[in-house]
Amino acid sequence: MNEEIMMTGAEEVFEDETLVCKECGNEFVFTAGEQQFYKEKGFMNKPKSCKACRDAKKNANRAPREYFITTCAECGGEAKVTFQPSSDRPVYCSACFEARKNAQ
Repeated sequence: MNEEIMMTGAEEVFEDETLVCKECGNEFVFTAGEQQFYKEKGFMNKPKSCKACRDAKKNANRAPREYFITTCAECGGEAKVTFQPSSDRPVYCSACFEARKNAQ
């Protein structure tokens, strides 16, 4: 499919377009919504890579996250956090953290 932009008065109507990823060679759809977003942001070029390849490239230089396992100060369950817990501050599991945040 080729990109088709129809003019109806002053409003543009976008249609989905199938493109080929330059990285993996697979086809992907450049949706009408994405085209509208690109136009609103002033982007002039169509994407050259599919979402999976763009995400892989973006994450390639990112170091893997280190997680620490500790005990939740509220329920006593397992809490998996991205920071080194210290004994002077309580640490909460995801469920207890959300409950406390919503109670405030």
